[in-house]
Parts: sequence; C-alpha cells; structure tokens
Amino acid sequence: MIGIAEIEAAAERLGDIVVSTPLLQSSELDSAAGGTVLIKPECFQEIGSFKIRGAYNLLSQLTPEQARKGVVAWSSGNHAQGVALAGKLLGIHAAIVMPADAPAAKLENTRRLGGEIILYDRYSEDREAIARGVAAERGAEIVPSYEDVRIIAGQGTVGLEIADQSVELGVPVDSVLINCGGGGLTAGSAVALKARLPGVDVYTVEPEEFDDTARSLVSGERVAIRDDARSICDALLTDMPGRLTFDIMSEHVKCGLTVSDAEVREAMRFAFRHLKIVVEPGGAAGLAAILAGKVDTAGKTTAIIFSGGNVDVELFASIQTELA
Repeated sequence: MIGIAEIEAAAERLGDIVVSTPLLQSSELDSAAGGTVLIKPECFQEIGSFKIRGAYNLLSQLTPEQARKGVVAWSSGNHAQGVALAGKLLGIHAAIVMPADAPAAKLENTRRLGGEIILYDRYSEDREAIARGVAAERGAEIVPSYEDVRIIAGQGTVGLEIADQSVELGVPVDSVLINCGGGGLTAGSAVALKARLPGVDVYTVEPEEFDDTARSLVSGERVAIRDDARSICDALLTDMPGRLTFDIMSEHVKCGLTVSDAEVREAMRFAFRHLKIVVEPGGAAGLAAILAGKVDTAGKTTAIIFSGGNVDVELFASIQTELA
C-alpha cells in the first residue's frame, strides 16, 4: 500500500518533467451532465498520455548499476512511450514488448523516443513472460505498467493535481471517473483524492467486455475477462486488475462503470467537435460514461481524465465521419 507521502514525493520528482495539465470546462458538456464537469487533459503530455508520470518516477529511483543494465517493459503503447521517454531523459536503455497490432502511432512514437520494440501476438503469446525472459537474459530491471508502488505513486500525481486544482478553482470535486486498465492510474489517484478530499467518490470506467475491475470489485476478488473479449480501447485491454492495484481500489473505489465501443466513439466525436481535443478510445471512456448517463452528475462537480490522445489517424477519421 502507498500513502499520500509517496505521491507527494513523486510530484516533486516530476516537477520539471511533466505538464501540470489544467482542468478544463465546456458549457456543452456541463449542460449534458446537468452539473459541472472538469476535464483533466493528460493527452497534453509530451507523449500524449499520463504514463510518463509513473515511468519517470520509477526510472529516476534506479541505482546506477540498475540504470546501466537498462529496463524492460510491456505495453500496448502509452506505457511504452512513457518508459522510452523516461529512459531517454535519464540515459537508460529501454526495451518494450508491444503487441504487433498496437496502433501505428504508438509504435512509431516509441521508436522515435529511442525505445527498442519487441513485438508479440496479444492473442496467442504472453507479453509478461516474454519481457521477463528478456530482462533475465540482460539483467535488466522490469518496469511494470501498474504493479509497482513507484508506478502507482507517479500516476497518483494526476489525482493529486485534480484535488488541489479543483479546490483552487472553488469547485472541489464530488466524483472522479477514471479510465481503468490494470488500475495504476485509478489506485494512485484514488489514494491522493481521498487524502485531499475524503468525501469524494471514485469510479473506474472500462470497456463493456473488459469489465474485470468492475466485476472484481463486486465479487471481492480478482476475476478475469473472457478470452474472446474485444474492444477498440486498446489502452484498457488488461486480463484482470493487478494484485496491488486491486487491493488499493477495493479500499478507495466506490464501484466500476462500463461503456460500449459505440459510446466511446460518440465521446471521441464530442471531444473533437465541442472541445477541439483529440482523444484516443481508452482516453475517452470517462467522457463516454457521462454522456451515456452511467453515473449521476446532476448538480455535482465531476472530474474526468482524458488519459491519452494517441490514436491512428485513419481510425480517428473514420470515427469522426461515422454520423456525417
């Protein structure tokens, strides 16, 4: 378990590295929600997602010997870019195991940042086993995408900023909806939010077929998704919540929400047309939940996170023109 002290320490390390993204508002969205909605656009980070926060917080704490041997991670794309950028900034070689069908933009950006990419088939191979094998061979440090207190603390700085910024604006949040894959962003942010605003309600948002966290929270133990589950939300496609993240979410999260791919597409159109922001499918899940009425927002202040904006041009264009 981690506390607010670890997250505040991470915020200090990240001070000159990440963008302290603002909280944005939209009259169109407020009208649709019947309340105040604050948007945290983590898609404004240099790599287009919040993942640099956890990656840099971990890599910056490696010993000189660990740094010399490099790091290995596995990711569908956003964590890959975070690890690659953190490695570039700190002079640490980063190898990332990525699915062969990852969005081209995420593969290209990871290479551009100096990451070594090792491709695998997400439907027939075990990315974690591949990564651990490479790490063992090289003596490299593993950088999990969520199962590490340093990663969770770094991601938790998003929640810390939401709490502090909303208070500064005079509209402390009542609820926060967090797009959830393995749970690192949710777990860390929930700890920070509850420390700053004890009465806040935290919800996870997942694709309908990848509702492992929602079902796990109901059952009280981690459950996995079906083998045939599919979604366009590539950033949120995890088999089940992490052990560490689930323990934290069980204590701090009110419940899990789910959205369909159709609702995600509509949210992406809304974000572009009304906010002029490009959001990737997984990054739009929280907005989708609000627009689809999955949670009560009337008369309340609700925060959502645009957790990423790395989407292939072709997919984004097709989604924008679906209803044209």
